[in-house]
Amino acid sequence: MKKELVKYGGMMAAAVVAPNVAEAGDKTPQATPERPNIIFILADDMGYGDLSCFGSKYVKTPNIDQLAATGTRFTQCYAGSGISSPSRCSLMTGKNSGHTRIRDNQCPVGGIQGIKVNARGDTTYIRRANLLPEDTTIATVLGSAGYRTCLVNKWHLDGYDPGSSPNHRGFDEFHGWTISTVHSNSPYYYPYYRFDNDKLIHIKANAHDRHVKHNTDLSTDDAIKFIKRNKKNPFFLYLAFDAPHEPYIIDNTVWYDDETWDMNTKRYAALITHMDAAIGRLIAELERMHLRDNTLIIFASDNGAAVQAPLELFNCNAGFKGRKGQLYEGGIRVPLIVNQPGKVPVQTLSNIIYFPDIMPTLAALTHSTGSLPQQTDGINILPLFYGQQVDTDHRLLYWEFPGKQRAARRGDWKSVTIKANAPLELYNLKEDITESHNLADQYPEMVAEFDSLMRASRTPSECWPLPGE
Repeated sequence: MKKELVKYGGMMAAAVVAPNVAEAGDKTPQATPERPNIIFILADDMGYGDLSCFGSKYVKTPNIDQLAATGTRFTQCYAGSGISSPSRCSLMTGKNSGHTRIRDNQCPVGGIQGIKVNARGDTTYIRRANLLPEDTTIATVLGSAGYRTCLVNKWHLDGYDPGSSPNHRGFDEFHGWTISTVHSNSPYYYPYYRFDNDKLIHIKANAHDRHVKHNTDLSTDDAIKFIKRNKKNPFFLYLAFDAPHEPYIIDNTVWYDDETWDMNTKRYAALITHMDAAIGRLIAELERMHLRDNTLIIFASDNGAAVQAPLELFNCNAGFKGRKGQLYEGGIRVPLIVNQPGKVPVQTLSNIIYFPDIMPTLAALTHSTGSLPQQTDGINILPLFYGQQVDTDHRLLYWEFPGKQRAARRGDWKSVTIKANAPLELYNLKEDITESHNLADQYPEMVAEFDSLMRASRTPSECWPLPGE
């Protein structure tokens, strides 16, 4: 078994760089370093450049930075989409947005009609799709290997079906809010209502619109309680924070009160730093319970920063073209950090990976590959976590907003359009990371090949029908 020295918490330790796994199907009652607990932490609308360890000069993220400094940092990771629902659906089901059940936040037909309330309290009627019972989730897969599973906070895959909440789609526990119960996260960031599995409970501290218990703190409390209940079982915790999704609401901006920024900018930065502090609190609890060595932590964002963010001042999307809601790099390239003391080496990897890879990777780690659905669009990248190599760069990665935008990447090349019926653009990302020089006219054969590959990378959807399908 190959070993190498890894620095963690200021100490040098011999780290096994490949897991010493048990036989497939083994259901060890407690987690081990080789078959660890798993915590997947997801930020919401946080840009690639919003972490100090990914280049931010403005936002303080010491705890996430420590995860990066003592683990593996991926510089070419892609979300499942440019907005919440399809990105999270891709993460949960291992499929690209041309195959997922949910391909956009809203659907033109099908699904279920419901009410959408914006930050000003305005209501509109829209349609949303939701995960169905036959959709296999990561929780379903890992649960088959004896893992206790829990989602905390944001799901966004229930559409307007109350029966599609996480605890009805593979998770043993759910503590958070749903789309289908509009008021379950209202007022945003200081909610009075919150789900405890199927029961809607009151956060009494926030009664009468008081700002006492921030949602980031509520979510962290729920996460810690789940861990305490399951510290003798292997567990999978999906901790999906709201931060820093707009509206930017947080009363404590102490980290940035001396800055000359406007309050919107201070609150955006504070939401991220507050989330970072919550992650530090979570890690401290793991260490107190002597679970840290047996816990793999993965951190990512669901898509790029939104138009409401201080994009130019903070360089939230790290100079990439585009933002949330677009399939340019600024909308879909996200930070990914993997950390487990003594197991995951200190390294920075440029392998091209994306959210559909997470399901087969965690299935391999937990010996639950037999429960994977017949079709996934991801590959097992687990060896990358342990200092080995996997060829991830010669396959095709695909994204779409049906009938509106589509994109694909293979190797250094990316083809994309963000306008309906507009011609495909072509970029060499190795030479032009900002997608500034469209090479489509110079390489028409490559554009035609991308177009063909994109068409083969999707199946028709009843909720997003396209002409001729």
